Amino acid sequence: MAILNFLGSHPGRIVRIVAGLALIAAGILAGGGWLALVLVGLLPLAAGVFDFCVLGPLFSLPFVGPKFRQAIVSR
Repeated sequence: MAILNFLGSHPGRIVRIVAGLALIAAGILAGGGWLALVLVGLLPLAAGVFDFCVLGPLFSLPFVGPKFRQAIVSR
């Protein structure tokens, strides 16, 4: 799957980090009940920073970044 290849790549990690930061910033700027957006933004931010892919297990692939990339290449 193309999206999994992208998410496992270096640019994919950068996009996850930027998306997480954007969600967190939007939640902080909106204030009030939008605080949930901050919490949602933590997931892609953490996934990019700590190099894991939350979609991996949904497709019977490893969760951890290096193992995920290796499994994608071998498919």
